[in-house]
Amino acid sequence: MAAKWGIALLTLLGRLPLPVLRALGWGLGWVLYAAAPGRRHVVQTNLSLCFPAVSAAQRRRWAVQNFIYFAQTLLDRGWLWSASAEVIESRLKRVGAWSQLASLAETTTLDATTSEPLPTPTVLFSPHFYGLEAGAMAMSLAIDRDYTSIFTTQSNPAINDWMTQGRQRFGKVQMLRRDQGVKSILQSLRKGGALYLLPDMNFGPEESIFVPFFCQQAATVPSLSRFAKLGRARVVPVVSRVTRTGYEIEVMPPWEHFPSDDVQADTALMNQRLEGWINQDPAQYYWVHKRFKTRPPGVASVY
Repeated sequence: MAAKWGIALLTLLGRLPLPVLRALGWGLGWVLYAAAPGRRHVVQTNLSLCFPAVSAAQRRRWAVQNFIYFAQTLLDRGWLWSASAEVIESRLKRVGAWSQLASLAETTTLDATTSEPLPTPTVLFSPHFYGLEAGAMAMSLAIDRDYTSIFTTQSNPAINDWMTQGRQRFGKVQMLRRDQGVKSILQSLRKGGALYLLPDMNFGPEESIFVPFFCQQAATVPSLSRFAKLGRARVVPVVSRVTRTGYEIEVMPPWEHFPSDDVQADTALMNQRLEGWINQDPAQYYWVHKRFKTRPPGVASVY
């Protein structure tokens, strides 16, 4: 019942003008920073590990802003998952190579049923910046292609339903649980579909390999390289950032010579390029996650 009331409240708040909602998020972010010492410690630890040369005062400012972005984007789900397409579009700014996603790119693959050319299979690499929900919504509104997104099932059924229904309101989105396997994803890719992939989190040692991330050896899921290879797909990065007027979603050119035959090197390259985007505005990244929970053998826990 509490979850349903929370969803109703977020949906109601989503009707407020965006500046008002963002102001509420600013205040909530400060409250969370003060009231959640455990999660604050995670953020501060992550920033200390990744930016050891930056002053403690600067890292603290980033940490506070990180909680503010967390709160603001949480409240934004109220309109992202319920408002009209017109309202959402008015708050999204698309930059970069968007036209490439909708075009029939350089491919000779034909649909077996219609004999028409298929779009190039595409893995959309969307790192965990706080704007990623807006990035997914921008995709579903803008491109007329089947695309799949993988999600972790929520423990509360009401929240799980709200999340999946909200993400599938527009376009041709298929939501798959992490435990549903890869067969349907690869089938979609090979038919010219797209995969919205968020592989830059720590899902434990069973699914990960250790590659550099800033100053650390980080357990990293090598799924970007593997899906690209198995699906014969190009990789297109999508970076979504919070702005005063909504969100900016940047689509970058496809990576050349990716994937290679070396999954370890591919995954290290992914993290290296991610570092560059994070460095542009460190507070926008999802530092509340225990990114370094899984440590190399013999290395002490950091949290």
